[in-house]
Amino acid sequence: MKFTEFDFSQEVLDGLDAMRFDEATPVQEKTIPIIKTGTDLIACAQTGTGKTAAYLLPVLDRIVREGHNGTTALILVPTRELALQIDQQIEGFSYFLDVTSMSVFGGNDKGLWDQQKIGLTKGADIIVATPGRMIQHLTMGYVDFKSVKHLILDEADRMLDMGFLDDLMQIESFLPKENRQGLLFSATMPPKIRDLAKKLLDKPEEINIAISKPAEGILQAAYVVHEHQKIDLIVDLLKDKDVPSIIIFSSRKSKVNDIVRALKRNEFNARGIHSDLDQKERIEVLREFKNRNVQILVATDIVARGIDIEKIDLVINIDVPNDAEDYVHRIGRTARAQTQGVGITFINEDDQYDFHKIEKLIETDIYKIPLPPHYEEAPKYEPEAKMKRFGGKRKGGGKKSGGKPQYKKKAPKKD
Repeated sequence: MKFTEFDFSQEVLDGLDAMRFDEATPVQEKTIPIIKTGTDLIACAQTGTGKTAAYLLPVLDRIVREGHNGTTALILVPTRELALQIDQQIEGFSYFLDVTSMSVFGGNDKGLWDQQKIGLTKGADIIVATPGRMIQHLTMGYVDFKSVKHLILDEADRMLDMGFLDDLMQIESFLPKENRQGLLFSATMPPKIRDLAKKLLDKPEEINIAISKPAEGILQAAYVVHEHQKIDLIVDLLKDKDVPSIIIFSSRKSKVNDIVRALKRNEFNARGIHSDLDQKERIEVLREFKNRNVQILVATDIVARGIDIEKIDLVINIDVPNDAEDYVHRIGRTARAQTQGVGITFINEDDQYDFHKIEKLIETDIYKIPLPPHYEEAPKYEPEAKMKRFGGKRKGGGKKSGGKPQYKKKAPKKD
């Protein structure tokens, strides 16, 4: 279905044409007609399916047709990276429109706070905000949300996982109760999301698009390894390979620094990003990676759902994610917009059952690549047996890294 079939205003269509948007994705095709009617909606769609445009375009179209006086839409998101990404998309779509937007997120920069205060006081048409910082501004008394017609929650499951439920309900109390459309987008649909929908939405329609399944263009594979072999394996896999853009995900920010140091020692162009970096540093790292000035980005899950970068060729999970759903979001950074990509996961002995749950979730047996010949034999992949052996608990008291390494990397064989 083409965007010209949605009966958007000419100004919106001009913006789409400038951004080379022609064919709608399935989530856009199913949700845009519902949103244009003003009906509340709960939509379940994985990352990379185009859900941001699915709600932005109808909102922009309504602003163009009905005019604007104050803030029309409030979009709540879990991370500052996602807030910035959405704000950038609004700028692109509204290039030919008289529409203002701003992102509101946390940070210790007083100048940033003052800038946000000015924008909120003037009343930008669309506000994209993280819940915690939005609450701080609301409680100061200078934010006027009386004209809000759209409350949109993006990555709602992640916001609940991060403990934002009370903040979300408090923010909702500042909004008008009547003539307000509620849109809730989530990658998963657990009971807590349905409970949230009951509190915030009025008789919503429901759309489900490819729930918890990686994009078809992703070639998935895994290595079963001992914990101490992982960084060496990354270096060996990437050595002498021409892979322009790579993201490596780690579950722990301490390991991010270890990986970056190892890669730099081997003359790779790598940088790390995690919650200890301040906002300016994080924006700089993402900009350098997006502009291809950095080949390898090593990250915690802080960016798994918060960046939109085209042509990422390879994603490596050096750790199996704690949540099976996070696996989909991590490897979803590649093969976006119907392109091709590769997602590789390292599985240590303690992580095997968690990875087995991922395989069950996505209904796929992921191929286990043999280790290079100069490595000690990998642990056998026996997730069910290992779970029974340890009485339903992780080996090593729940730590993902296990205890002391039992094997060492062999020296290369000599002829």
